[in-house]
Amino acid sequence: MDLDTARQELEEFIPHVKNISDSSIKKMAGRDLMRFKEFKKQGIAVKFGRFTQKENKQIQKNVEEFLSITGIDSAEKLLFISRYPEDKDTIHRLKTEYHFCEKISEGIPRPWRLIYYRARKMFDPNNYKGRYTKEEKEKLKKYQALHGNDWKKISELMSRSNLSVAMKFSEIKSAINYGPWTKEETQRLMNAVKEVMSRKLKAENPSSLSSLEQSDPDPWIDREKLYQPLPWTVIETKVGSRYWRQCKQKWNSILTSKLTRGQQLRRGTNGLEAKINFIKRLYETKAEDASEVNWDELCDAFGDVPRAYVQTKFYRLKVSSVPLWKKRSFSEIIDYLYEKKLPELEEKL
Repeated sequence: MDLDTARQELEEFIPHVKNISDSSIKKMAGRDLMRFKEFKKQGIAVKFGRFTQKENKQIQKNVEEFLSITGIDSAEKLLFISRYPEDKDTIHRLKTEYHFCEKISEGIPRPWRLIYYRARKMFDPNNYKGRYTKEEKEKLKKYQALHGNDWKKISELMSRSNLSVAMKFSEIKSAINYGPWTKEETQRLMNAVKEVMSRKLKAENPSSLSSLEQSDPDPWIDREKLYQPLPWTVIETKVGSRYWRQCKQKWNSILTSKLTRGQQLRRGTNGLEAKINFIKRLYETKAEDASEVNWDELCDAFGDVPRAYVQTKFYRLKVSSVPLWKKRSFSEIIDYLYEKKLPELEEKL
């Protein structure tokens, strides 16, 4: 199949395919296209976003079955070959012989690359190792001074994942200010967000920038919902005085304020009605996992608010209303809110 045909056929399943490189298109044509067509016959759409518990279990099953049929003795060897140079050739041969790409993606309607990355995250023993000690932070600063931003090298030295060491160093090097945001900091954040969004819009569709240049000072605010996630480490650098997570939280609060235009969303009758409507609509989704919820579609339960506001509202609702929520599944939490909390709110209203 030629490149143009592959890109055209993949476009049915991947809306952003025009932004994918030619080399990636070739790989997807070989690894994914036939799988996508089979899922279509079954009425199953290709998915993106967070992996569900069901998908995680399927990945675990696929990996364990592949280990069983090949005799490779650990998922770490299978997914992190560079850590085992003496076994490299044997593992490569077994992966080719037993069709590793097809096996690991079995039963999961997602691009192979995303499934592979998810498997690596799940089976990397260097993930989820808890807080960094003072000694580890000092080591991280030393290794970064020696090796720059070679996070793969540093992760091996630290026995932490690439992402973990990169994000922790970003936090360490930031001149973090824990006090209230000043007007100057807030303006730098606004400018940084506008700049990165404008650059992205320009790269994807130059004509779309016209809406950013109208007389209305905030026309670009509404665009934020369409371009998630934002590159927060880049924005952090431009702000200069805040850690990336602080920037993200502040931006979400700014966005909520801009979009709600001063509406009273959290008080009195309006607040009760919003919670009641939200719980009912969340229950109607019949979602088994948070990643199955289209949070954007629930935003108007509270008004014209961003997704982050709705997710924060849900978090606070479950923490304050659902006993032992950490031990319950997502669907069990929703059922409890609907069966127990909803009648209480309706009576109060």
